[in-house]
Amino acid sequence: MEMIIPILTAAVRSGTPILYATLGEILTEKGGILNLGLEGIMLMGAYTGFSVAYSTGSPELGVAAAFLVGALMGLVHAFICVSLKGNQVVSGLALTMFGTGASSLLGRTFVGFTIPGLPRISVPLLSDIPVLGPVLFSHDALTYCSYGLVVLFCWFFSSTRQGLYLRAVGDNPRAADAMGISVTKTRYFYTLAGAGIVAVGGAYMSVAYTKMWGELMTAGRGWIAVALVIFAIWNPARAALGAYLFGGVEAFQLRLQTAGTTIPTPVLMMLPYLMTIAVLLFISIKKGKGIIFGAPASLGLPFFREERD
Repeated sequence: MEMIIPILTAAVRSGTPILYATLGEILTEKGGILNLGLEGIMLMGAYTGFSVAYSTGSPELGVAAAFLVGALMGLVHAFICVSLKGNQVVSGLALTMFGTGASSLLGRTFVGFTIPGLPRISVPLLSDIPVLGPVLFSHDALTYCSYGLVVLFCWFFSSTRQGLYLRAVGDNPRAADAMGISVTKTRYFYTLAGAGIVAVGGAYMSVAYTKMWGELMTAGRGWIAVALVIFAIWNPARAALGAYLFGGVEAFQLRLQTAGTTIPTPVLMMLPYLMTIAVLLFISIKKGKGIIFGAPASLGLPFFREERD
């Protein structure tokens, strides 16, 4: 048990940025907009969060600034995909390339710098629970916020009118429009909000996880989140389990490296990504058999109000 608890704790920490990115993408895709720019948005969130936290001495301001930058990138994506009816895949890939290049260029002056970052906060009473206490309740404020976000999203999608409207826009925008729901406003708002949440996941990497800036520090977590949305079947609770599973794989391979295993380090570093490929293969097989899918019916498709069936 003494060996397992540190790995599980590390799994939660490592999985938190993936969880934020996955939740943000779920929120966006529920409205019918596909955003493949997660990696670029996370990188810009990581750079913005660190640079603002370093300059102001406030990690909270860094996280807030990262959310705003992510929302701005989401605004660009929404304008291209909703207003201009552009290709959502191309727009998302462009965001990834922009975020990757811009964060590397702007972040050069911060390479090697460190910040105090967000402190760990042990929750009174809860942190004393055997096993679960140190695993779930001995983290920083952003990790606890991610727990709340999962609960909030589950409630929002299943029990609120606005959540129903969002799902209607994602599944049948023409019917939603006939009901008086603004498809354009809905898609704009949730694309911005989703991208902002994704950027917070990037900020977590630099402000809470490593507490430093490094080029390409998200290391493909944005792409893992894209796969995890499908793995979770657009369900926030399943997304949390999946994120911690991926985080556990990463934590495990790091433990193997420090233990001096004979397995080559590059092979160990491949484990989280090999798992991503395995998950996608599993989902593809299940989809082919008709066992899965809960994807929004209009995901990736532009809405032309003037067209009639």
